[in-house]
Amino acid sequence: MENDLPVIDLPSAADFVARSGNDHVADIVETLNQYPDETAAEVLGLLPLERATDVLDQPGLESPAELIAMLPADRAVALLEAMSADRRADVFRRLGEPPRAALLAGLSAETRATVTQLLAYPADSAGSIMTTEVVSVPSSWTVGQTLHHIRKVERTRETIYSIYVLDPKTKRLLKAVTLRQLIAGELDASILSVTPPRKPVTVTPLMDREEVARLISKYDLLAVPVIDDKSHVLGIVTVDDIIDAIVEEGTEDAQKFGGMEALDEPYMQIGIGQMLKKRGGWLAVLFLGEMLTANAMQYFQGELEKAIVLTLFIPLVMSSGGNSGSQATSLIIRALALKEIRLRDWWRVALREIPTGAALGALLGVIAIIRITLWQKLGFFDYGEHWPILAVTIGATLIGIVTFGSP
Repeated sequence: MENDLPVIDLPSAADFVARSGNDHVADIVETLNQYPDETAAEVLGLLPLERATDVLDQPGLESPAELIAMLPADRAVALLEAMSADRRADVFRRLGEPPRAALLAGLSAETRATVTQLLAYPADSAGSIMTTEVVSVPSSWTVGQTLHHIRKVERTRETIYSIYVLDPKTKRLLKAVTLRQLIAGELDASILSVTPPRKPVTVTPLMDREEVARLISKYDLLAVPVIDDKSHVLGIVTVDDIIDAIVEEGTEDAQKFGGMEALDEPYMQIGIGQMLKKRGGWLAVLFLGEMLTANAMQYFQGELEKAIVLTLFIPLVMSSGGNSGSQATSLIIRALALKEIRLRDWWRVALREIPTGAALGALLGVIAIIRITLWQKLGFFDYGEHWPILAVTIGATLIGIVTFGSP
C-alpha cells in the first residue's frame, strides 16, 4: 500500500542515493517515509547493503515489510540476513503470503531457526522483542581475551556494552559485566575479577514487555538478558527496543482512552475500511450507552416540563461528570500500567476518589452558583423568580455527579 503523504519536490531514487552518502540514517528514513512504497523500495535496492540494512533496522521506518516484499528475492534475502534478529522477526510478523514463505525459505538454516523461535513468542512479550545477537564469554577467560573477542564480533552484535559471562560447561549465565567495567580491568586478570558480585537482572521470554521496561528503568540497564528455565541466555532486550515498545504501548493506550481499538498501522497508512472497523464498534457501544440518558430524561419529562430552565444546564452537568470520570480513568489506568496500584487496591482507589470527587464537585458547584447569580443580577438572562433554588439545585447536582463519576 502506498503512503498517502503528498510527495513534493522529492528527488528520484538514484539522485537521492547519490546525495545521501553522508546523511544520518534517521534522516534517510524520514525522507523514505515521504516516498511512495515503490520508490522507497527502489532506494533500498540501490543503497549499499550495509547502509540499506541500517535503514531497515531503524524503528521509524513505516513500511519495512512492504518494502522488503517489493525487492528482488536475492536482495531481500541478503538484507534480511544482515538485519538484527528482532527487526527481522518484526518484518516477518507483518509480511503476508506468499512473500513470507518464499523469503523464509531463502534464509540460511540458522537465520530461519532464529526467526521461527522469535515468532513463536506472544507479540507483547520479552521474547518477541529480544535480539539473539549477544556478546557472551566463558568464565575461564581473561579480560584481554574478552576484549579481543569483542573486537572480532562487534559488527555482528546489536550492542557490545553488556557482556554476559557463562559457565564453560553448562552455558548457564553466571555474571554480567559492562564494557566500562571491562576496560578498567587488567588484561591478564580473570573476567570474573571485574564482574559485580550481585546476580545479574534477568527476564523470562514470556514476561510482558511493560514489565521488562520497568526493570530496565529501575536498574538503569542498557540491556537485560532473556533466559530460559535452565538459565541459558536466549537473547537480550536492549533499551532502544524498550523505548520503541513504550512508544507503541503509549500510542495504544492513548487511542484506547479515546474510545477505540488501537491502530495496527500509522494513521496515514491505514485504510478507510480498517479505520471504520476500529472506530465504529466502540462508537456504537458508547452511543447505545448514552441512550440511557435519553431514557432517564423521558422518565423525568413531567418534572422537566415544570421547570424548563433546568434543561439549559443538562449538557453542563453531564459533561462535568464525564470530564471528571475521564480524569480519574486516565490516572488509574496509567497507575495500573506503571504497577503503582493493583486490582486488589480498588478500595484504596475508591477511598481516594470519593472525597476527591466530592471536593471537585463542590468547586464546580460554587462556580455554577456564582455564574447563575451573576447572570441573573447583571441581567444577562432571567432564570425566573425561583433562581436561587435553581442555583442551589445545579450546585448540588454537580457535587453528586462529579462524586459518582470519579470512582
